[in-house]
Amino acid sequence: MTDNQFIPEERPVDRRVKMGERLRQIRKDKHMTLSEVADRSGLAVSTVSKVERGLMALTYDRFNQLAQGLDADIAELFSEQGERFAPRSFAVARSGEYRLHETENYTYEMLFPEVWRKAMTPMMGTLKAHHRLRFDRFVRHPGQEFLFVLEGRVRVHLEDREPVDLQTGESIYFDSTRGHLYAAAGDEDARILVVCAHNGG
Repeated sequence: MTDNQFIPEERPVDRRVKMGERLRQIRKDKHMTLSEVADRSGLAVSTVSKVERGLMALTYDRFNQLAQGLDADIAELFSEQGERFAPRSFAVARSGEYRLHETENYTYEMLFPEVWRKAMTPMMGTLKAHHRLRFDRFVRHPGQEFLFVLEGRVRVHLEDREPVDLQTGESIYFDSTRGHLYAAAGDEDARILVVCAHNGG
């Protein structure tokens, strides 16, 4: 089993605690206070503190803000060891090799956590059928986003427009500064591939 392979027996709360410990270590290594990270990320001090203590799981956009506040690549938050992606290099992710990132609405399988400073963040995930989405805050972040439906049916909720329904094999590409949420559209779970491209590559 490789270093970045997910351990099925690990509970969500354990993953949050480990992530919090990782974030705290990065902050201390950079000699930053909670207040400094909060100021740089635009998040509340209480939010940063809760994440470090494993009491809160952030949505992707706020998680990205936290990484920026720590002056760290988002992949660094998932893997203690890694290398910056270099010209002419490549990486392979075998089946089951990923790190989980939980949000309020779904759980992502973060691919290539050991490859830092990527121009894109590739993820896979499962959207649970009949799961109640929280629409109190759409996800939005800088860059562009691609979603491909691997299995099932997906409804993409986009701020200020009608939802877009996608079948297996269909995809959508959009500006991720527009608020968005994904949901399974049928009676079965849906599997998706999502790639977030960062501005500036």
